Amino acid sequence: MSGFIDSMLIPTDGSTGALVGANVGIALASQIGADVHVLSVAESRNGAVDSDDTVRSSLEERAEEAVEAVVTAVENHDEELDVTTVLEWGTPFQAIREYAVRHEIDVITMGTKGRTGLDRILLGSVTENVLRTARTPVLAVPPEAGVETPGEVTFERLLLPTDGSEGAAIATEWGIALATRLESIVHTVYSVDMSRFSGNQEPPDLISSLERRGEDALETVRNRARAADVGVSGSLATGPPAQVILTYASDRDIDLIVMGTHGQTGIGQWFLGSVTENVVRQADVPIFCVPVSAEAP
Repeated sequence: MSGFIDSMLIPTDGSTGALVGANVGIALASQIGADVHVLSVAESRNGAVDSDDTVRSSLEERAEEAVEAVVTAVENHDEELDVTTVLEWGTPFQAIREYAVRHEIDVITMGTKGRTGLDRILLGSVTENVLRTARTPVLAVPPEAGVETPGEVTFERLLLPTDGSEGAAIATEWGIALATRLESIVHTVYSVDMSRFSGNQEPPDLISSLERRGEDALETVRNRARAADVGVSGSLATGPPAQVILTYASDRDIDLIVMGTHGQTGIGQWFLGSVTENVVRQADVPIFCVPVSAEAP
C-alpha cells in the first residue's frame, strides 16, 4: 500500500471520456499501489429506478459493460491491482460521493465528459457536482488528454499553482506527496492578476506588493519541495490565473496539474466556479483537485 492513497474510485458510464479518465486512474493506481474500485451507476432518464423490466435490464447491461471495459483495461495493464466492481442504481454524483464515503476512498478519478441520458456533458452535472461536494481529492481527466491505454500515462512533471491561500497550501501538500511517490519534478506558478483592479494604470506600489506576495507563496512551495527532496522550479506570471496556469502547463509539457478546489482570488472567492473550474473545462491534461476538507497526506 502507498500509505497516503490506498484506494481509488473510478466511476464509469462507458463513454469515451470515462474510459480516458479510467486509463489515467489505472496508471496512477498502478504506480502508487492503490486498490481500484470501479463503479457504474444505472439511472433512468427521469432520474428514478425504472419499473419497466426491459428498460431496467438494458440500463443494467450498459452499466455492466462499462465496468467490464475498465476491468479489462486494469487487467491488461497491471494484473496485481486489487479490483472491486460495483453496480448501483441512483443519481450518479450522489452515488459516487456516498460510495466514496462508505468505503473511505482516498481519490476519485473520472472523466470530465461522459454520457448520462442523451450524451449530456458531465462537467456541469456529474463531475462538477462531485468536485463541489467530495471531501477527498478528485482527479479530473479531460477527453483531450487522448489516453488510449494506461501505459501511455506519465507523471514526470507536476504543476502546483499557488495563490498563497489555505486551499493552495493543502493542494501543495498533496502535490509534493505525489511527486515524492512518483519521482516527479514540481513546477509552481503564481499569477499577478491586475485585471481585477479598476483604472487605466496600476500603482507601482500595488504591483510590487502583489509581486512580493507571489514570491512569498512560491517560496513556500519551493521550501516544501526541497524539504521532501523533490526537484522544483517556479515563477511569477502576469495575467488571469486560469490562463496563466493553462499556458504554463502547455509551454512546459506538464503531465498533471494539482490545485485546490477552493482558494482566494480577490477576497475569499471560490476557486471552483472561477479558476479551478476554468482550468478543468479548458485543460488538455489531468487535474488533481484537492478540497480544503481533504486530510493532509
